[in-house]
Amino acid sequence: MSNKKNPIVSIIMGSQSDWESVKPASKILEEFSIPHECKIISAHRTPDRHKTFATNAKKRGIKVILAAAGGAAHLAGVTAAHTPLPVLGIPMESKLSGLDSLLSTVQMPSGVPVATFAIGGAGSKNAALFAIRIIAIDDSLVAGKLDQYIKKIEKAVPEKPKE
Repeated sequence: MSNKKNPIVSIIMGSQSDWESVKPASKILEEFSIPHECKIISAHRTPDRHKTFATNAKKRGIKVILAAAGGAAHLAGVTAAHTPLPVLGIPMESKLSGLDSLLSTVQMPSGVPVATFAIGGAGSKNAALFAIRIIAIDDSLVAGKLDQYIKKIEKAVPEKPKE
């Protein structure tokens, strides 16, 4: 779940129930050897913990935050309001199949940006890959791994359908 080095990516989720959908993000960061941490932080139930986390993340060396939440899904937006770091929102499946979470995450007011991804596991993996692309801007080792990953994805797609 995290590397020995100090984390540069934080994955935060609103509750334990989000972990199964968030796990793909942690796995892809591990595949790229990106030091990261995973924490349960609720914008509503643990507001003091959240504010301490968000206001100190940059000082701790965090470069990107992935925030996963369902229902009202305010975690990404509230986090973005407390930090200048890029916040990548991952809506979780919820009572309305995750549509409520998606709309809550994507509808941010002007001036408080949150990049928003697909609902659930696919969005989790893509958010991690997006974080990797951000990190690759200044890290040639990560950029090289990303190039290899993209080539691997391309090779996995057949040129013709199987008969």
